[in-house]
Amino acid sequence: MSGRRDFLSMPAPENYVAGLGRGATGFTTRSDLGPAREGPSEEQMKEMLAKRAAQLGQPAPSAYGAVEKKEEDEEEDRFQDPDNEVGLFSNGMNYDKDDDEADRIYQDVDEKMDKRRRARRLCSSTLYLRRTDTDPTPMSREAREQKERDEYEKNNPKIQLQFADLKRALGSVSEDQWAALPEVGDMTGRAKRERENRMANARSYAVPDSVLQAAASSGQLETSISSSDGEGTMTNFASIGAAQKSALQVRLDSAANSSGTRTNASGTSTSVDAKGYMTELDKKQARGEELPVEDVNRARMLLESAVKTNVHNGPSYVALARLEEVAGKVHTAKKIIEKGCDMCPKSIVVWEEAIRLNREQLPNAKIIAANGIKTNPRAIKLWMAAIDLEQTPAARKKVTRQAIDRNPQSVELWKILINDTEDIESVKLLFAKATDTVKLSEELWISYARVSGPEEAQQILNAARKAIPTSWLIWVHACRLQEELGKNSTCDKIMERAVKALIKENAMPSREDWITQAEICEEEGDVVTAGAIIKATIGWKLDENDERKDTWLEDAKNCTAHGRYATARAILAYTVSMFPYSTRVWLASADLEKHHGTAEALQQILERAVTACPKQESLWLMYAREMWQAGNPEGAREVLARSFAEVQNNENLYVRAVDLEVDAGEYDKARQFLHIARNSSPTDRIYFKSAVLERQLGSFETALDLCNEGLQTFPGSWKIHAVKGQIYEALGKLKEAEEAYSLGTRAAPKAPVLYTLLSRIQEKTGLVVKARSTLDRGRQQNPKEPLLLVEAVRLERRQSNTNAAAKIMAAALQECPTSGLLWAEKIMALESRTQRKPRALEAIKKVEQDPLLFAVVARIFWAERRLDKAATWFTKALLLDPDFGDAWVWYWKFLDMHGTEEKKGEVLGRIAAAEPKHGEVWQAVNKDPKNFRKSVEEILRIAAAKAE
Repeated sequence: MSGRRDFLSMPAPENYVAGLGRGATGFTTRSDLGPAREGPSEEQMKEMLAKRAAQLGQPAPSAYGAVEKKEEDEEEDRFQDPDNEVGLFSNGMNYDKDDDEADRIYQDVDEKMDKRRRARRLCSSTLYLRRTDTDPTPMSREAREQKERDEYEKNNPKIQLQFADLKRALGSVSEDQWAALPEVGDMTGRAKRERENRMANARSYAVPDSVLQAAASSGQLETSISSSDGEGTMTNFASIGAAQKSALQVRLDSAANSSGTRTNASGTSTSVDAKGYMTELDKKQARGEELPVEDVNRARMLLESAVKTNVHNGPSYVALARLEEVAGKVHTAKKIIEKGCDMCPKSIVVWEEAIRLNREQLPNAKIIAANGIKTNPRAIKLWMAAIDLEQTPAARKKVTRQAIDRNPQSVELWKILINDTEDIESVKLLFAKATDTVKLSEELWISYARVSGPEEAQQILNAARKAIPTSWLIWVHACRLQEELGKNSTCDKIMERAVKALIKENAMPSREDWITQAEICEEEGDVVTAGAIIKATIGWKLDENDERKDTWLEDAKNCTAHGRYATARAILAYTVSMFPYSTRVWLASADLEKHHGTAEALQQILERAVTACPKQESLWLMYAREMWQAGNPEGAREVLARSFAEVQNNENLYVRAVDLEVDAGEYDKARQFLHIARNSSPTDRIYFKSAVLERQLGSFETALDLCNEGLQTFPGSWKIHAVKGQIYEALGKLKEAEEAYSLGTRAAPKAPVLYTLLSRIQEKTGLVVKARSTLDRGRQQNPKEPLLLVEAVRLERRQSNTNAAAKIMAAALQECPTSGLLWAEKIMALESRTQRKPRALEAIKKVEQDPLLFAVVARIFWAERRLDKAATWFTKALLLDPDFGDAWVWYWKFLDMHGTEEKKGEVLGRIAAAEPKHGEVWQAVNKDPKNFRKSVEEILRIAAAKAE
């Protein structure tokens, strides 16, 4: 085995870099060793090449001798050509034996060329010496180049050479002279720095109000005399707002003009909408506005460009002519439109505009109309314009007949001819001719039937139905004809036939279209036809599996909103026939009759309802209430007696009976009903009503007995605890009242009203700290309860502790940010007058729909004397929740100061129908025993007097 090492096991040569001959460099891949290393340096390459040449027995490569640079060549590298190949081999990375041989060959060639040049220069110098007596010494190329270089440096000295003598002279400068030198001034960017300093020290001022006011009132004629005496300064903020609005409008108009009238750079097209521009000009002309001169010039330039770009575009001519007309150049407008007629003879709008512009001169207008019709004989609009130019009925008929001869299928022309005819028989003949010519016109057939007698109308409609079997308007008109003749029973049959025929022809309209047509018939007085349409078509394309009941109830609601009550009544009647045992449908029908019908119709609906659904207590209650409100107490008692037989031991029926007897003043009967209810179906509500009745009648001992009896059976009823405490409070027994409320809070800890009543009675007795503790306990049992939070704030306010109240309110709004009660208390009690409106805006954004908050906003506008705004917000509150009594109270107080008697009467009627039950101020007055048996109007007036 040979002792020679394997090639792969041999050590790498010195300074070896893998892939160096291919242009690669060494690198590392581990990130902790740093970036890739560079190749060998120039000294290493020279050492390697010299070592290699010594091994081969050759001299080291010199690359043209590689002489040292002279001092004068030190700056020549700056002008080195970057594309020169010399730089590629400057570090010797790719230098090999072939390169060295090539360098030697080129060096030999250069030396031979230098010898040849020197011999040639020697001969030339000899000849020159023979001719002239100058120095015979020949000049070599190197000397000549050196001489030229010296001359160049002499003519173009370097900067350091120019100041060389001055630099040498600085050695003789003394220290005192150096110290006496002035400071060097920096002149670079001095102007820029000065300008920046001026801008930094400059001051800006806001535009004064007087300038804005002058801008708003510029161009106006002042016709009033100022009542001020000239002393002091008054700022008219309304004028300032108007000026700002005017400035904003000017900027918006400017932006619109700059963006809406763009043209491309080449000028060969434009984005001007000619038709839209005509419409805008018409609007401004109708409003009596004058276009600014700059707008007219800009528009004229753009429209002229549009006309030149497309000479056969008719609307461009019309727009340009209309612009000139608005600018007052009617003659120019006529010339432009005349050119438009020549260039666009098939454009109808151009001829119409030409006729309009020349209408003052009828002969010219008629000539233009004749030329336009000659070019466009089937243009109906031109014929109609020509007809309008005629002054006498005979001339109009003549032109109309000529138009019909050219356009026999035009319905508009037939209508013009018929309208210009006064004789009824001639009208019928014209209709007969028109319907025979234009057989597919529903309008002509229906109009023909209307001007004819009943028998003829039926024949005409039958012929129309055969001519247009897909027309449903003809069937509707046939039904309306029967209603006008008094044959209401045949309307349903006609509509049934109409539905079958239209389905056969595959021309049945949608349900929505039929409902719309029924509303049109009702509006024109044909109520029976509307009902027949609904009955025949309301179930079209609705299967039994669909939510037909909800769909029909929604349709009736929409018709009611449109004011079409007969159509809604027909829809509900059909719905009742399909769903006779649906309480919701009966209540919807009763509600429609209550608000938009008669009392007799309402009682008939309710009688049918209780007969169909005898076990539904809501229908019985509504029936009894409506009988009572209609002034029939005996009928109401009879209804309740029937309800007791159908629905036994029902709490709501007993309560309704008690209310009716109390309203009638029959207290013994009311007590009898309550006694029967306590024995047959005792509930906490029955005991509560019994105690309240005895309290209102002044029987406090009996009321307390009933409360104790009720609490034995229903100890968790917080209403009975509240009534018991209020009775003791009315008797002046505050200690017993506090005990009753305290017992109630332990028996019903989730009733915030009891905690409120207990804290108030404790505050009344001077136990303020105990009252705070009670409210804290209530808030622990009922977290995030606005009623307790508001009561805590009011307790601190009554103690004149505003800071504590504000802190409690801040924490309360963190717990209940959407409580309208808390926001209302904060706005009206804790905010200054100037901050109420911003807080109200913030509250509305968070709460959105709250009648109390709407009433607060209305009160804010009322305080600012903005009465229209206040009335609007009061109306919003009432529409949002008519059961909220406080909104009625504040609205009535507002109307009592600023309303009319008519408006007050309207409000009294609406509140009587609404019968509100809720509201802090309203409940405090309505449930006061002193106001027992007082009407809603009296309660409203008392509450308005107490509202603060």
